[in-house]
Amino acid sequence: MKLLIADDHPIFRKGLKDILEGSFSDIQIIECKDGREALEAIKKHKPSISILDINMPELNGIEVSDIVTKEKLSTRIVILTMYRDREMIKKAMDSGAYSYILKDFAANEIVDCIAKVSKDEKYIGPELQAYYSNFVESDKKKIELLFLLKNLTQAELKTLKLVSHNKTTKEIAELLFLSEKTIENYRSKICQKLQLPPRNNSLVLWISENKELLIGISEF
Repeated sequence: MKLLIADDHPIFRKGLKDILEGSFSDIQIIECKDGREALEAIKKHKPSISILDINMPELNGIEVSDIVTKEKLSTRIVILTMYRDREMIKKAMDSGAYSYILKDFAANEIVDCIAKVSKDEKYIGPELQAYYSNFVESDKKKIELLFLLKNLTQAELKTLKLVSHNKTTKEIAELLFLSEKTIENYRSKICQKLQLPPRNNSLVLWISENKELLIGISEF
């Protein structure tokens, strides 16, 4: 197995290398001191797995992971870092990384991580599982909502976005050159297609919870 380690701290690289060489037979390890060197080595040597720190000179680990994913380079990315905040974990996994583990637990987790990733399985450190589960659940909800929104006609979607901009039924009717009754019908159909409960404020509540999702949707 060919494996790459990219970290700007040589002592940490050596410690990681010793652990991996002691745990896996027939392993070849390539060491890199920054993100640019790592990317060039990935292209040249094609390691099956690349372990990347986030905070590196030239290119950080997530930037390297993004490029690897976009260029479809044949390596699986493991992010190994001190960062434990939710946004950083999400950025790493969205970039295409297979794994995210903390340096604090690297000695205990890296062997299990590499064993799983080598089988094309994702690995998240146990102490980060709750965060990752939340992301997965959030993405699942987003996909379900997008599926429901695709059922809306263009006129209904325009109406929904205008409601999200706090426009009244009368104002929407004037903007779309339609009757208020037509707009009320659109609102009723929107609620049905989004599977909202039959309450007067159900659409407004839905919009307040999903405004960010609506912003990214084109009307046309």
